[in-house]
Amino acid sequence: MAETVITSVIVLIGIAPIIIIGIVQYRSKNPVGFWSGKEPPKREQVTDVKAYNRKHGLMWILYGIGFILCFVCRFPLGGEVAAILCIIEVMGGLFGMIAYHNLLNRRYYKKDGDS
Repeated sequence: MAETVITSVIVLIGIAPIIIIGIVQYRSKNPVGFWSGKEPPKREQVTDVKAYNRKHGLMWILYGIGFILCFVCRFPLGGEVAAILCIIEVMGGLFGMIAYHNLLNRRYYKKDGDS
């Protein structure tokens, strides 16, 4: 029982920043960034800042929830299955987030001719 409590606390401490990033991005008034070290777009470059930020925020929140679900799957399915699910979540989720970020950039960045 103690092992489960300690592990749960560690998982929540590790996942909390991901979900907090999502909440902060969801509520942000200025365009948010995705890549570390790269400046986020300027307000003038994005057609709908609110939608752009909300979709980025939801992406991070869902990524964090995916980790929590992997951890919860440990109880009925066992540790080995949960570990495999976590590997899939990390790799698949990361590539999915990159693809979704690129999609959002194509959808919300102003084209050269836009005013």
